[in-house]
Amino acid sequence: MTSHLKQFPIPTLESLQAIIAEDIDVQKVACEWMDSFTTFFQRGDVEGVTSLFIAMSHWRDMLALTWDFRSFHGIDAIQTFLSDRLSSVQVSGFRVKPEYTALQRPYDGIAWIKIHFDFETDIGLASGIVRIVPQPQNAPWKAHCMFTNLEDLKDFPEQIGSLRNHAPNHGLWTSQREASLAFENEEPTVLIIGAGHSGLDLAARLKTLGVRTILIDRNPRIGDNWRNRYEALCLHDPVWYDHMPYIPFPSTWPVYTPARKIANWLDHYAEAMELDVWTSSTVKSARKNAEGTWDVIVERDGKERIFHPKHLVFATGIGANEGKTPSMPGMESFKGQILHSTKHKHALDHTGKKVLIIGACTSAHDIAIDYYRHGVDVTMFQRSSTYVFTVKRGWKHMVRDTYWEGGPPTEVADRITASFPHYMAVGLNQLRTKVIAEDDKELLEGLHRVGFRTNLGVMDAGASLAPWERAGGYYIDVGASQLIIDGKIKLKNDSQISHFTETGLKFENGSEFNADVVVFATGLGECRDAIKWICGEEIGAKTRKIWGLNEEGEIYGAWRDVGVDGLWYMTGNFAVSRFHSKHVALQIKAMEEGVFGTRYQSAELI
Repeated sequence: MTSHLKQFPIPTLESLQAIIAEDIDVQKVACEWMDSFTTFFQRGDVEGVTSLFIAMSHWRDMLALTWDFRSFHGIDAIQTFLSDRLSSVQVSGFRVKPEYTALQRPYDGIAWIKIHFDFETDIGLASGIVRIVPQPQNAPWKAHCMFTNLEDLKDFPEQIGSLRNHAPNHGLWTSQREASLAFENEEPTVLIIGAGHSGLDLAARLKTLGVRTILIDRNPRIGDNWRNRYEALCLHDPVWYDHMPYIPFPSTWPVYTPARKIANWLDHYAEAMELDVWTSSTVKSARKNAEGTWDVIVERDGKERIFHPKHLVFATGIGANEGKTPSMPGMESFKGQILHSTKHKHALDHTGKKVLIIGACTSAHDIAIDYYRHGVDVTMFQRSSTYVFTVKRGWKHMVRDTYWEGGPPTEVADRITASFPHYMAVGLNQLRTKVIAEDDKELLEGLHRVGFRTNLGVMDAGASLAPWERAGGYYIDVGASQLIIDGKIKLKNDSQISHFTETGLKFENGSEFNADVVVFATGLGECRDAIKWICGEEIGAKTRKIWGLNEEGEIYGAWRDVGVDGLWYMTGNFAVSRFHSKHVALQIKAMEEGVFGTRYQSAELI
């Protein structure tokens, strides 16, 4: 499953045959490197630029220089990229941000100077982060990893801060909001399917750029996609990681947010940002028309309305949203209840019954805790090993330097995180995963004693690759692991399932398990399923793969070209959606204003 994934060596001081002087002037070294880089880059000197990089170096670009998401690994790939693009991209205005320039030593024997900088292209404002490493015999430092990112369009800035609406509004606001929401005799430029956090993030970004947008959500109330899930659901990410664009959570907000609370926040967010959402509405179909726009049929209050947006965005989550229950032999003969985890609501629905949960990642653990706390006999069936780390000990190694109280501003933290290409960072994440596992040693040994199988994540890199490659495969422990160790949540994992019986399941080793309820916590299916349902098989067939890591370590399909003009897929957790919603909005705005350039796509898409 992971054979296509790559790992590149991390430059250690030993491999570089370099030492760092105790009296090093970090700012001086940084400025000298940036001065050379700026000179070569602005005059289009590819050889000059690449002479400033080590052989096994990396360059990740998000829209600034490629109008795409690209990661180039190795000096040859970087040289080809620069040769292809430098002549067509006018760059200027490089400026180092000394407040974020620092010598860092993330692990023993590894060190670099991290430099943040801003620059401009012909149409946009951009930022960058580069990490430079020492060379033998005090030779000038060279770059190991470069990140460049489009921040804004010069001529079309976000209408925020000093650019916000300054006009007083005396008695007109309510009628204006009603008119905006009605869309009478008006077409949206963008129609977003789904008003969860991803859809709201993008709508807010588009609104500040002056792009007329409507969101369509089938739920009666914004936030119901969280409100209607199982009662025990709670975010396992800390609050500093989960801020939404423009409106951060209050400083009194709990570190880990209950689902009902986040649901209410989404409702509040849409109101505060004045986003135009049609709730209790369903997109029946969407088809391309002769003019190149979309014919989107929306049903609301028993009536149909056809919109003709230029851009159609799916913000329906990872997978099929409803959850996809695997098909297994004998299911039709089972006399109990079968449901997917997305349909589980209340543990008390199954009081007095025996429950088997199929799956051993986040949803399975959360639901199992819910059942146990309500006195329900619950067993977890583990099909394969799970990466487990604890909230208490794991997060301090993963996000305390970025997304934590007293850390850098959220927008800076987002860029620091993005500045590590996925494949380049595998070695670093393996080191971190070992440290976390050592901290969690007692808990992991307890799980192993009762037979629960664990791993160290995809490529032993913890939770760094699993979300991108598998959209799951791990559990951030908030208490279920100890319940498994104590036998309060029972465990079965000695054989794979053979088939359902009338009273439960039979396994390949001949054992049987009697159950009244079987809950599948087995993932949400294929992202393109929702596109096929709404846009038809023809559009679905043209749509490229969505999610998973490509040959460069970038995500397939999400947030950019998916193979169909005017079709977008907006998804990700709170942090990812916050960051990439800006990228999607900038692409759409650039297209609408006629300043979008040519995508520099990877060979697999050409």
